[in-house]
Amino acid sequence: MEELLSHRSRLYKGSLEPLQEYYVPSRLLHREAEIARVLVVLRSALTGEVPSHLLVYGKIGTGKTAVITQVQKEISRRVVPENPVTFLSVNCANVDTNYALLQTLGNQLVETLPGQEPIPTGWSQDRVYRSLCTLADERGGILLFVLDEIDKLVHNAGGDVLYSLAQMNRDLKKARSAIVGISNDLKFTEGLDARVRSRLSQESIIFPPYNQGQLRDILRERAREVFQEEALDPDVLDRCAFYASQESGDARRALALLRLAAQITDRAGGRQIRAEHVVLAKNTLELDIIVECVKTLSAHCKLLLWVTISGYERRRSGVTMGEAYKSYESVCHQLGIAPLVARTLAEYVSELETLGLVHAEIYSGGRRGRTRLITSAVPSHETLRALEEDPLLKPLSQQRTSGQTSLFRFDGQDPPAPRGFISPRPPPAGETA
Repeated sequence: MEELLSHRSRLYKGSLEPLQEYYVPSRLLHREAEIARVLVVLRSALTGEVPSHLLVYGKIGTGKTAVITQVQKEISRRVVPENPVTFLSVNCANVDTNYALLQTLGNQLVETLPGQEPIPTGWSQDRVYRSLCTLADERGGILLFVLDEIDKLVHNAGGDVLYSLAQMNRDLKKARSAIVGISNDLKFTEGLDARVRSRLSQESIIFPPYNQGQLRDILRERAREVFQEEALDPDVLDRCAFYASQESGDARRALALLRLAAQITDRAGGRQIRAEHVVLAKNTLELDIIVECVKTLSAHCKLLLWVTISGYERRRSGVTMGEAYKSYESVCHQLGIAPLVARTLAEYVSELETLGLVHAEIYSGGRRGRTRLITSAVPSHETLRALEEDPLLKPLSQQRTSGQTSLFRFDGQDPPAPRGFISPRPPPAGETA
């Protein structure tokens, strides 16, 4: 244990923090144009003029939040006492209700005003909004509400609070405010009321994905801060950049690949990160995503995925919709739960395909007509293990590991139902299994 705790890496000359997704470097490579465009929109705040509402769009890992953070620093450095500018930042993935957003913004203002008490939970939403306006006027100047992942708020709570914030200047006496929204979803405003949409869409900027060369430059600059001179094989940065550029140009993904490849090398006692370490890192990250995705599935969707992967493992080929349904029914009987009708299960197949967990291709069965052939698109062993962590599916793990294969069949015959099992009622007329 002492040896493990006293380990000193041969790879690093500094902290791994520059490779973390939350790290904001002093210079943002390949985002100079976007920084300039945001500054042009928001700079009027420095002279006491209200900026337009601004929406910033782009895929994950395109530098949106980092650019807004950089602009915030630049503007804050130039603020003068007679024209105060206050940035209030909220991540709407964590604060995703109208009430919580207003309360959070208000309490951030409270922190800037000595002697003010926080807004308590329990007030009506209207009272929280009025308190926010009062606090804003006491603060004075220009308030910029930076709402990261604003689409999450809209999807969860609608656009009512955005309407209130967008027209808040009507209720303010001394202060003025504007919204800076950050979103991965280009279409999130389509679900908003026309009045909210017209107010929010005064200015918009779209961030393009990084290309392979740009990602390599970003990685090279961060790597200089982290690694010893000989710690990186020349191919490593290119490979990380290539993989990330193929997955929508996500800088976070590129950094995660390099960080994990370094950790894999370090744990093995290596002196240099090589291309094979990047491949291992890529496989690990992909598996982590699959496992997290599997955990969010509904119970019946998990059962369907379990029988599909199990069937694929046994035959090394796909299963038809009919075979999958019979196997799913058998598993439901084994577990003592009522199966869904075939039509609903077909919708689950489409959901699993959308998530990238299975492939479902149209297959011609000759005189029997056309059906879908379902094959697994994920690592079988690890995915089955993740599915079997659900208490409902736990008995399936015991059946599978003990070699009991009578649980499900792909030969058109149903296994016998367990003793004491009561068959579920047949589906309503017009619905067939």
